[in-house]
Amino acid sequence: MSETKTILLVDDDADLVTANTLLLESNGYQVVSTTDGSTGVAMAREHKPNLILLDVMMGHDTQGFEIARELKDIPELSGTPVILLTGIRRDMKLPFAFEPDEDWLPVHAILEKPIPPEQLLDEVKKALAG
Repeated sequence: MSETKTILLVDDDADLVTANTLLLESNGYQVVSTTDGSTGVAMAREHKPNLILLDVMMGHDTQGFEIARELKDIPELSGTPVILLTGIRRDMKLPFAFEPDEDWLPVHAILEKPIPPEQLLDEVKKALAG
């Protein structure tokens, strides 16, 4: 029997947290969450999740980018995959996409909101598979 994987969901949109929690839990994952980006790192330290789903635009427009870099510098969390969930391109009308980068944006994947449930589940499975 395989161990239940824990996912930390950090997003200031409470409705999105509720919907994604239901989706992930109905697919066998344990979910811990916060709608406050400032507590995301503390919760990651406390729960040591197998995966972190992280919004970008929370307390300020780039908070998720900053949290991703901070997580990389914490030894016990540096290997934890992070998937960014963002609407920053749409909201700020940016003409370019963000890509994972080992130094500036150390994440497994970047998903543009709104994210179809099947796509989120596929990316979660890929990230957890290594």
